[in-house]
This record gives sequence, C-alpha cells and structure tokens, in this order.
Amino acid sequence: MLAGDRMVGSGLFTESAQERLRKLEPLAVRMRPRVLDEFVGQEHFLGPGKLLRRMLEADRLSSLIFYGPPGTGKTTLAYLIARMTRSRFRELHAAAVGLKEVRQELHEARHHAEATGVRTILFIDELHHFNRTQQDVLLADIESGIVALIGATTQNPFFALNAPLLSRSQIFTFEPLSTEQVLIILKRALQDKERGLGTIAVQADEDALKYLAEVCDGDARRALNALEVAVLSSNDRPVKLTLEVARESVQRKVLEFDKSGDSHYDLASAFIKSMRGSDPDATIYWLARMLESGEDVRFIARRIVICASEDVGNADPRALLVAVAAQQAVEFLGLPECVFALAQAAIYVATAPKSNAVTKALQAARRDVQQGRTLAVPKHLQDASYSGAKQLGRGEGYLYSHDFPEGFVPQRYLPEARVYYEPTDRGYELEIRQRLEAWRRLFEHTSSVSSPTN
Repeated sequence: MLAGDRMVGSGLFTESAQERLRKLEPLAVRMRPRVLDEFVGQEHFLGPGKLLRRMLEADRLSSLIFYGPPGTGKTTLAYLIARMTRSRFRELHAAAVGLKEVRQELHEARHHAEATGVRTILFIDELHHFNRTQQDVLLADIESGIVALIGATTQNPFFALNAPLLSRSQIFTFEPLSTEQVLIILKRALQDKERGLGTIAVQADEDALKYLAEVCDGDARRALNALEVAVLSSNDRPVKLTLEVARESVQRKVLEFDKSGDSHYDLASAFIKSMRGSDPDATIYWLARMLESGEDVRFIARRIVICASEDVGNADPRALLVAVAAQQAVEFLGLPECVFALAQAAIYVATAPKSNAVTKALQAARRDVQQGRTLAVPKHLQDASYSGAKQLGRGEGYLYSHDFPEGFVPQRYLPEARVYYEPTDRGYELEIRQRLEAWRRLFEHTSSVSSPTN
C-alpha cells in the first residue's frame, strides 16, 4: 500500500495525489474565494455595476493587467475568472518560463481556436519578469483575439511593460485591503470547517484579530499565514488567540519595498513633499518608513541636501549647512548612529522658512541662456590680468566695490537690465530683499556714479 492510502471499512480508499497536495496547501491558498461574491475588496472596479464585474458577467473579457501589491487578490481573481469564463484557461509564471514555453502556449491556443472556435485566456503571474522579446511575442495573438491576456504584476506597468502591450490591455489597479476587509477574511477562515480552521476550537480576542489585520498592511495572504501559525502552533484546546500570541505569530513586521520600484520613489516623494510642506511629523514618519525598509542612507541624505537648497534656500541658509553636516555624519558614522543626524536635519529643513526664489532664479537664467540671445560679457567685467589686456580695453572702467562706502557701488553687470532673483519676505530672505531694494534704489537714483557702457 502506498503512503497516504488508507482502509475504509473493508475496502481500500486511495487518496489521490490532488487530495494529498491540497492538504499541504497553506490557509491562504485554501481560503481563496470560489465565487465572485466571496471576493473581498477592490470594489472600485469589481463592485456591482463596475467595469470589470460587467465584463465578467457578460463573459466579454479583453486583455487585462492586474497591478498592485501582494496579497490584494490579483491571482485569486484570475482563478475566479477561470471558473466563470467559457474560454480555455492556461497559466504561466513569468519567472519560471522562457520564450520557448510562451511560444508553445500560443501555438496550442491557435490550434485550439481553429478546432473549437474558443479562445484562450492566458494568465501570466509576475508579468514584469518577461523581457521585451517575450512581451512582444504575445502581441500578434492578443491583437487577433486568439488569446486574452491576464497579467499580474506588483510593479508599475508603465515602467515594467512595453507600450504596445499596454495599449492592447485594460489596466486595473488593486489597492491594499482595509483593516475591516482583512478582518472579514480572518473571521471567515476561523469559521470555515471545510477549508479553514473551523474544525479547531479557537477563542480569538477581537484585539488580536485587529492586530493581525492592521500589521499585515492590507495583505490578506500575510494575515492568513500569521493566523494559521497562531492557531496550529498551540497545543491548548480551545486555542486562546490573544494579542500576545498574535504578536508572536507575526514576529517582525515586513515592509513592502523595492529599491527600483514604486515603493522607493513613492516614499522618497512623500518624504520630500513633507519637508517642503513644513510638516515635521509627516517628515519623520516617512523617514522612519525608509529606514525600516532598508533604504540607502546616502540616498536619504542627498534628498535632504537637495530640499535644503531647492525649497529652503536663502530663507534659512543654515539649512544647507545642517543638511551637509548630516550627509557627512552618514559617511563618518554609518548605521545605526547616523539615523539621528538624518532625523535632526530632516526636521530642521521641515521647520525652516521656505523659499524657492533661488530655484526660480536659476531656472529663469538657464532658460534665457538656452533660448535667448547670448549676452556678451561687458568690457569692464572682462579679464584684465594678462599683458595686452589694456590695449584691448579689457577691464577698463571697472569700479572696485571695496573702494566705496558699505562695499557697494552702482554698476551694471549685465549688458541689459534683468531681474532673476526675487527674494521672498520669509526668514533671512526678508533681510536680503530689503538690502537688494536699497541697492536698486541707489542704482536708479544715483547719477554721480554711472556704469560704463560698451
């Protein structure tokens, strides 16, 4: 008798390979919805009357791209479509197949369509792993209608996928599940006697379930895995699922982070915009998120230095000094000690008065340089340090500022009057603005000292 076979009454009941494999499936796989009404979340496109539900109910699917974080139902929905559709359904995992396997599936899809008139729905999980050639191979059969693609990806499709493939597909963005939605899934798993944990007596505290629902960050798979660990690791009957047990089952919280993907750029964007927006609390939260996710501290330091110049500028010139000091601390101290210098600098920049006058001045001047007529250096400003310069009139008429009271003399430094830098009335720039206005008035009304002209 094979292992796994067992006697029932006087006969031999042979447990199928499929049944043996099903017993090995984790709770998250066993609890996948079997019908659309069991699916939780994504109401923005799957709710009653919404686009994808209408397409499914009419069995009129086009090619689809499911984009979103793990555990939000992308693969589950693909399997539901397999049950609902009258089309042939095939599945590939992009990380496990090559061009040969893709072409073979497409060949079989064409053969099946010719023989039966039925098209194939080809589900490709982790589609972003396909290279450009593999993606291009799909185009002809998608275009002809022989294959309807369902591609699931955790990476932004506008970066990970080819434009021709995107133009032939409808993109549906999956959002992380809410705490309430995850709670529904957890309670359903505790009650389900066929696929879930319903055959085990469990006394689950509400705060324990809520903790699991919150700490999973909208990932139902992660929450169900933690629930399964909490219940099956206990020898008590009934199992007492307390907050302490729930915390032990999760251990360290795992944050979604991809150094080349959306999470990297989205966190950096939130961090910079919070500093620019003068919100120190949001700034320190996004900094903590990046640090806990394993972001490169040098990258964080560079963002702070950039913000100090671009968004604070001369409203508080010390911001750049603090930011550069933090960057130096990163190099000198390294982790973990450098995080305090980063936090100090980030909060300083966030709470500093803001001005982008320097940024705007540089942008305007560069635009003139790139698009306007190039201005010649006035002769009185030209280099006169070499022999023969005087014969050419170089430097003639230049007025040395330190020879005049307060170190200022009205003198033209551009061939024509232009104003690029317009300081604000915030922070130190107010003092700069008042000084500039006084100098400009002196320039306009002083007739005794005039700038040389070419």
